[in-house]
Amino acid sequence: MKHKYFIDINKGVTFIVILGMMAFYNQWQNPTAWVYLALHGTYGLLWVMKSSMFPDASWERKINVWFGLVSWISLVLYWIPGWLLMWKGVTAPPWLLGIAVSMNAFGIFFVFAGDMQKFTSLKLHPGELITDSLFKLSRNINYFGEFLIYAAFAILPMMWFAFLPLAVFILAYWIPNMVRKDKALAALPGFQAYKKHTRSFFPFLF
Repeated sequence: MKHKYFIDINKGVTFIVILGMMAFYNQWQNPTAWVYLALHGTYGLLWVMKSSMFPDASWERKINVWFGLVSWISLVLYWIPGWLLMWKGVTAPPWLLGIAVSMNAFGIFFVFAGDMQKFTSLKLHPGELITDSLFKLSRNINYFGEFLIYAAFAILPMMWFAFLPLAVFILAYWIPNMVRKDKALAALPGFQAYKKHTRSFFPFLF
């Protein structure tokens, strides 16, 4: 099976899972719970749409069922902030809700626009280095977008350990993958100059 099927199923059921948490902990009257559902649940549904329209080639490869299940279970960690919020019945202040919504919006833009640029560029110019537009800001603009999205979810429970799932993914998967990507792209003409004038992760820092 393609790797993306396991990822898409997890993302697609997130809305139902968060809704189930709201019901289990009776958070129907909690505005923060509804905002979290709208942010995380909608992002999951948008991801499935994106995957079907302009998929990432890295998720198109076929994998065995066991590895797919490990991937699916790993993604469950991203539900922890929602569970903490529902369990504790956290009501975030309006200013924090505003920050979360803004971060999520910027994050979705960077992820989706970055994936669309990569999909289109590789389709028109396969094997060529992508150095313009969003990828001029960062070599890993997609990961930066995901960072904003999941950080937006993590701030709403107002507990520091809500960031642990994001930290685990950054250390165990994102950073090693960014290193491997740079090594793979090093074989393409112009990469060293491109690397010298771009950021690895944050568009305007480091």
